[in-house]
Amino acid sequence: MNGARKEQRKRRRTGFAAGMAAVMTVVWMSAPLTALAAEERAQEADPSADRQVRAAYEEYTERLDGIAWQWEIDDNGFEVIEEQMFPIETEVFGTVLLVPAVEPQYHRLVLFWVQTDGRILDRTDYLAVNTWYAGSMEQPFRSLSAVAFQDLNRDGRLDIILIAKCRNRTGAYAARDYQMGDVLFQGDGGFYRDYRISDEINRFGMNKSADCIIAYVRDGFSTKFLYTASTKTELLQNGAKVVEEQDYVRQFEKLGSLEVMPVTYDIGRFTFFMIYLIDEQGDIVWSFQPMGDYDNLYALRGIACKDIDGDGMKDLLVLGRYSNSADVSEMAVASSYEIYYQRTGGFETDTEVKRRVVCGNDDTVAGLVEKARAYWGWSPET
Repeated sequence: MNGARKEQRKRRRTGFAAGMAAVMTVVWMSAPLTALAAEERAQEADPSADRQVRAAYEEYTERLDGIAWQWEIDDNGFEVIEEQMFPIETEVFGTVLLVPAVEPQYHRLVLFWVQTDGRILDRTDYLAVNTWYAGSMEQPFRSLSAVAFQDLNRDGRLDIILIAKCRNRTGAYAARDYQMGDVLFQGDGGFYRDYRISDEINRFGMNKSADCIIAYVRDGFSTKFLYTASTKTELLQNGAKVVEEQDYVRQFEKLGSLEVMPVTYDIGRFTFFMIYLIDEQGDIVWSFQPMGDYDNLYALRGIACKDIDGDGMKDLLVLGRYSNSADVSEMAVASSYEIYYQRTGGFETDTEVKRRVVCGNDDTVAGLVEKARAYWGWSPET
């Protein structure tokens, strides 16, 4: 390996933005495991598998590091995503072309910064979507949904927003697409990631659009409190809006008297929807996320607090209209419902009725309650 190649490999393992400020370097070094680091951890569990992954990683990085010109990207086994190539003004390189590409065998996303003559000035595959499966070369990336540019940290330089469409190879999401967001900030020596920001974007559902990411990173709005709040006061202080027409108190057999409080929170043109059970002291006893895989609440049709499975305890059925669209001005709206059964220690989400009772746009809360009771073989009259 020649000196230039060794230096290139060194940069790939320590971060691709040379000359970065010390605080940025700390961020890089505390980031989640890269593919290579994850493979090193996997060695203890399966040395044979580790050797195979290491060999694959070395072969992959040889191909990636060997690309010096734009036309060599395809020759080295990477497919350029042409519809998502854009020029960007950078402080260190001037105006360059951002060229995303995918390695199709391992489903890994790579970004190249390309000079006007086609020379590759920099590259990175240190992205959230490439660290999803620890210790594996294969990742869930399927396509690049969006690339956007915005000054997110208000330093006068354009940063990069990425949204990738993903699909897991196994498990509950094996047949369903989901999104993963990421941000690369422009620093003095190039671009860098703060893994903590990427983690919160994806952990708390703020990866629905570039507008959501901008609202969080640049403007300071966040859905995190919807999942971490412990009191009603905390929810309201952070901007949650109570859906007052569906807000009421009910006596739950195992949990006592609780306020059933649905709330919404707007961020980046999307409306998040949650339901909380609040005790008399104002503490959150339980919470529900009826939106499921949907991105946006269009309308709350109603909440029923009735015994549905015939065990004598009140359950919750929630009916809403939701959308899945990066552009809510052109959203396709669908009706969906969730059932939560009261149990001794809390609530259990239905996995039976929804598979058999399909919800249409004309269905009502009362009608769905009766259909669900019929599934369980009872009604109040019997």
